[in-house]
Amino acid sequence: MICADELGPVIPRTFPPAPGWSPDGHRIKAPLEYSRGPDKLWVYGGLRIRDGTEVTCCAPSRNSDGWIQLLAKVAGANPRGQIRVITDNLSSHCSGKVQRWLARHPRIQQVFIPKRACWLNMAEGWWRLLRRAAFAGQSFVDTDEITHAVDVATAQLNTRAKPWIWGRPAPPTRTLRRKFVYCL
Repeated sequence: MICADELGPVIPRTFPPAPGWSPDGHRIKAPLEYSRGPDKLWVYGGLRIRDGTEVTCCAPSRNSDGWIQLLAKVAGANPRGQIRVITDNLSSHCSGKVQRWLARHPRIQQVFIPKRACWLNMAEGWWRLLRRAAFAGQSFVDTDEITHAVDVATAQLNTRAKPWIWGRPAPPTRTLRRKFVYCL
């Protein structure tokens, strides 16, 4: 079972360094120089729940081609057995191009979660980990740097992967330091 989703758009942005403080202790006011280029990137990912490993790939747009690229990577990472991909009901996930690709690969089956229930897809929690590992505090010049950061973060997160369990873990059992026994 694979939980799959996409993250994006991720846009390369460069920010000037923080202005800092003046010698007399006041914050230096600098004009904000912020620009967004035309480049953007979508990150596609499939989380294998059984062992917690993720397969990611980047694509320049959110369309059927990027989704098929992810499905091909998922099929390559899971060479044996049936694969059920749990995903949301996005138009690029159920397009004619994707349906024809799935017909040629019968061992992969898509299962759609209900509308307005994205919290059922465990890939959403993994995106939080990836954002923290790959994007937090970073500025990227182009999409190649974003792709490299995603690949490095995915490899690092896969080295310490654990099985994913839906729901909250059970509270720890309480151990008593002393046990009082009352006799009546």
